[in-house]
Amino acid sequence: LEIVGALATLAAAWSRRQAGEAAIAPDGAADHASDYVRMVRGAVTPAAARALDAYLVTVIDHGMNASTFTARVVASTGSDLVSAVVAAIGALKGPLHGGAPGPVLDMLDAVGEPARAEAWLEGELAAGRRLMGMGHRIYRVRDPRAAVLERALERLEAAGARSSRLALARAVERAAEGALARRHPDRALKANVEFYTAVLLDAVGLPRTLFSPTFAVGRSAGWCAHVAEQRAHGRLIRPASRYVGPMPG
Repeated sequence: LEIVGALATLAAAWSRRQAGEAAIAPDGAADHASDYVRMVRGAVTPAAARALDAYLVTVIDHGMNASTFTARVVASTGSDLVSAVVAAIGALKGPLHGGAPGPVLDMLDAVGEPARAEAWLEGELAAGRRLMGMGHRIYRVRDPRAAVLERALERLEAAGARSSRLALARAVERAAEGALARRHPDRALKANVEFYTAVLLDAVGLPRTLFSPTFAVGRSAGWCAHVAEQRAHGRLIRPASRYVGPMPG
């Protein structure tokens, strides 16, 4: 509990310091999502808190992903919980794991309006660049977590938090899915969780520099659970390797 609370408090304080503002102390009587938004923005609405809570629950765990596996490797050595979580954060920081939501928002900003989506995306693919927020190592269908976050965005908009990016995101998703299907008909490349993460966290009012730290805030409880399980039932993780280089003469 201390680690989960500390990550939210430290991430919020870091974000405010980046903006030249003083940190806001946590409120022990507030719920986790509400207090996190308040510590970042100085105020929070019930609708924003519900939307962020939906996000934190959605990303709390997702199998043996890179950061979770890293935490379990560290735990398997008998190291402490904080070291395992710190190692997991290092893995989550990479743009191929937890660092993608910010670039998704950059992509939406570059597209600008739904009518430009197809041409812009085709240009990116022709230049050999990746479309952020599309495709997943596990799923060959649309990431079910993307649907959860999309619905959370709809509820947030219905509560009055208008965001022009939801309509844009849907148009870009459709155009990206079509463009990728034409180029890679044998591969199912559809929206992953990071696609709508970017739109939701932006609508809540978090700066894009805080998107990856917020992922860590949500995933931290899952990491702790995996560490506890590894300690109780696991042993030292040591994968085998096989030399495939040239043999000496």
